[in-house]
Parts: sequence; C-alpha cells; structure tokens
Amino acid sequence: MDKSIEPLFNDEYTGEPPTKRLLAFIQGEREKGKNVVGMYCSYAPSEIIHAFGMVPAVLCAFSNGTIKIAEETLPANLCPLIKSSYGFIVSDTCPFFSLSDIIIGETTCDGKKKMFELISEKKPLHVMDLPQLPDEKEAVLNWALMIRKMKNYFQDMLKKEISDEEIEKAIKDTNRKNTLMGKIFDYAAMSPPVISWAEQYDIIALAQSAAGEDIYPKLEDIIAKLENRVESGYCYGREGAPRVLVTGCPIGGDAAKIYKIIEDAGGVVVALDSCMGMKMFRNNAEEESDDPIVSISKKYLKIPCSCMTPNKRRIEELDNFIEKFKPDMIVDFVLQACHSYNIESHKIGRHVRDKYDIQFLKIVSDYSESDIEQIRTRVEATMEKINA
Repeated sequence: MDKSIEPLFNDEYTGEPPTKRLLAFIQGEREKGKNVVGMYCSYAPSEIIHAFGMVPAVLCAFSNGTIKIAEETLPANLCPLIKSSYGFIVSDTCPFFSLSDIIIGETTCDGKKKMFELISEKKPLHVMDLPQLPDEKEAVLNWALMIRKMKNYFQDMLKKEISDEEIEKAIKDTNRKNTLMGKIFDYAAMSPPVISWAEQYDIIALAQSAAGEDIYPKLEDIIAKLENRVESGYCYGREGAPRVLVTGCPIGGDAAKIYKIIEDAGGVVVALDSCMGMKMFRNNAEEESDDPIVSISKKYLKIPCSCMTPNKRRIEELDNFIEKFKPDMIVDFVLQACHSYNIESHKIGRHVRDKYDIQFLKIVSDYSESDIEQIRTRVEATMEKINA
C-alpha cells in the first residue's frame, strides 16, 4: 500500500488483521448488553439476529495452528476448516466462541453436522435443517419454517418476542448495508482497481457483524475515501496486471496464502467470490412483503453454495461476476476433503473454458505452508498464458 494513501479505517487497528478490529467491535457490543450469536455459515439469517438486537459472529477458523489438537478427535482427512474451528474450541482459544451466548448451525456439510454434536454441550446450540434442492417449490416454505423455529428458539432463550415490523426494519437495514457494500466492490471492478483484496476482506469481516448505524457511517466514509483515490489517480497494483477472480471455498487466515501468491506473481485480486467474500452481500430480501420471514427465506436460498443441487445459481452468479469484474484469470480454491466444491470445480472449469477467453486454475490445498511453492509455480505458469 502506498504510504501516502489514506487508510480506509481510522482507528488504532489500521493495518492489523481484521479479526482484531472485529473482536473489538463485538466486545464493545457485548459491553452494551447485547447477546452474541456464533454462526458457521452465510445461510444463518442475520436479519433475525439483528431484529432481536443481537450481534452475529462468524466462528469459522482458517488457522493451521489448531489442526493438530483437533485431529486428536477428528479424522485427519477431514476438511481443514472444520478441524481448525473445532481445534480453537477444544483448546479454548477462540475469543468469538467464548463471547457467543448462542450457536447456530446449518446442515450444509456432514462434517460440520457431526462437529455440532461434539460442541453442543459447551454452548446452547440450535441446528437449522437447510433444504438443499433450492429449486423445488417446497424449499422456500421449508426454510421459512426453519427460520421461524430459530426465531422461536431465540424467544425462548431471551424471554423476548419480536414483531414482523422489527424483522422488516432489519431487512431494510441489511439491504442498505448491502447497497453500500456493492458500491465499495465497484471500486474493485474499476480498471485498474483502487482497492486491494486485503482492504475488501477487512471491510467484509466487520460488515458481517455490524448493522444499522454501527456500520453505515463507516461504509460511507470508506466510499468517500475510495472516491478520493479515483480523483487523485491512484490505482492498486501495477498497470496492466492480470485481473484475478478467486472463487470456491471460504478463504481467510492461513488460506489467504492464495491471494498473496497471486499478487507475488504479478496479478491483482479483484473479486472475492466466496461465502466469506462478496457473496453474502449480493442478494436482498424483498421489502414490504406479505411475510418478511418468507422474504428472508427466498433471499438465503439464492446463495449458491456447492451443497445445493443442482447448483445452477453458482454458474449464473459467476457469469455476473465475470461481466462486472472483467477477470483475465479465475482461480477455483478448493479445501482438501471438501468433496462438493472439488467435484463442482469440473463444471465450473468447463463453463469458463467453453464460454470465455479466460484462464482457469483449480487449486486444492489446506492451511499449511507446505504447498506454497507448488501453488506459486502453477499460478505463474497460468499467468504466462494470459498474454501469450
């Protein structure tokens, strides 16, 4: 980052890992008397959490450091995200889990479902049964039923009820946040971009938890700073750098090595197409509908996770991302033992090769550093083809 460029956040944590800023925010909300809801997936409806005046905290972990202790219980050939998350819990080193009053799980993944059973004695835990055939007519009503059950669970836990009007307000607040996030992502879509992947990740981490007046001023200030960058002629990355869209499994922490390798190879990451990236801000719930919970259900079933079948929406969303961000290269990042994303990668690669003049590279990895040089060689070789 050019030292003369104003940082997008004005606080003492600028330049630090985003988890530090996020932890400070959640601790501050907890001190105000708000309950914290730990969650593992983008399918957990944040609108309901915010309508209760609670704060969502993402519990997925991306560190290689807790894998060893997790493997004392979990199989070694399990997804590293699950092992890392579980390892933080059993070693009592996850501050977000410690701060959480309630845990929400969703049946997106067999490994996570069994992990939920192992941690169910540590915190109050509620599991939502996610419909995985989203195009079936009963899917919306079935997911709406799960959302109502979650709402009732919160009511029983908190001894507090919420109205449809409060849910409607949370929908509008979330939609406004999504609109502001979309404007921020527009600066990554510029050619050349004026925002880095690390800055986007930093903003996304906070926006996952914050809502309403806690986040609007920050996002509006960031947009103003990005506009100043445009006016000053600043751009991120070297002129003519290959634009890279990274899709696939959730990426963060040690898995962010893929972003760093791409930049070291001379590329610039312009789009973070995963459920820990831009994806969660792409869809809005319908406002002023007859039933706000059904509206929320429809919104979340549009998330194109590989657990869905047939997952046509992932192709549709990828097309939208390609049109907007104009990548020269697509990297499909797959975590080891994540079979649904691994198998789906074949379809994604075929679609990209058949429809676009874009390089496609599938990377299967974990959170260790053992394969960094191998990945670097493959990324560099693929980039060489762009201007060949």
